[in-house]
Amino acid sequence: MKVYTKTGDTGTTALFGGTRVPKHHIRIESYGTVDELNSHIGLIRDQDINVLYKNVLVEVQDRLFTVGAILATPPEKEVLKNGQPRLNINRISEEDIAFLENEIDSMDSALPQMTHFVLPGGHTTVSYCHIARCVCRRAERLATHLHELEPTDEQVIKYLNRLSDYLFVLARKLSFDLQAEEVKWIPRK
Repeated sequence: MKVYTKTGDTGTTALFGGTRVPKHHIRIESYGTVDELNSHIGLIRDQDINVLYKNVLVEVQDRLFTVGAILATPPEKEVLKNGQPRLNINRISEEDIAFLENEIDSMDSALPQMTHFVLPGGHTTVSYCHIARCVCRRAERLATHLHELEPTDEQVIKYLNRLSDYLFVLARKLSFDLQAEEVKWIPRK
């Protein structure tokens, strides 16, 4: 199978189910941003960090492929003519969301209480987390916009919301582990 198909040479692409849309369609923007997020998470995973975090990030990457598949499937194509679901995969579940919440709580319990906003930075790995968090927030904004236009699995939106929280706490935990300074943002008066 060749990598290039030439079917997108006119600026359109196919969704799951065959529907062709412009490459700038909100659905493409949504799952494309999730793909971008997945790449940033891979970059974090490639850093010299605790294996526990790496394992969590592999799980997150797996779930983001599922999120992408869900977002790439228009509602009218979710069910095949034989009544079976087009996506024969485990959907995003409450357990996936609870997994992130448990990881957040575990890391947060080891951190000093946050009294101010913190400026992103302090260590390259921490900065990668903040970039991923921002991309995750953009993916969430795009998914909610898509949801306003066409129904979208609400678990996807919930998962992206929780994932951005996870990435923020991971950035703080890595700052703590790496003994990097957390610079507080103190508004000018």
